[in-house]
Amino acid sequence: MGVETWYHVRFDDQGVHRAAQPPGREPWSDSLAWDAIVRVCLEMEGCLGSDSIYLFSRHRPESYAIPYEAAGSAELIGELVRRGLLDGRLAIEAASSEGRFCWPPE
Repeated sequence: MGVETWYHVRFDDQGVHRAAQPPGREPWSDSLAWDAIVRVCLEMEGCLGSDSIYLFSRHRPESYAIPYEAAGSAELIGELVRRGLLDGRLAIEAASSEGRFCWPPE
């Protein structure tokens, strides 16, 4: 069973909403308001790895991790760019590279 079947991310005017029903584990969900996001990182591990989106918030030290394979993640990248929370050129560079790409840069 692929991640896209049990991990879903969506967004609306208020923020980003994650929901997961991992096989053999308890389902969970949470939300993050747009105005709480202070940094976005894309971690690209290449064809043999699992790429991820990390949303950093002013409200907690750990990030909100979203696998690229999650349903809705591609749409989320576009919305992050549209809202100015991620640089579009950086997102394009990350899509064809490996490594960690963050906006704003450190």
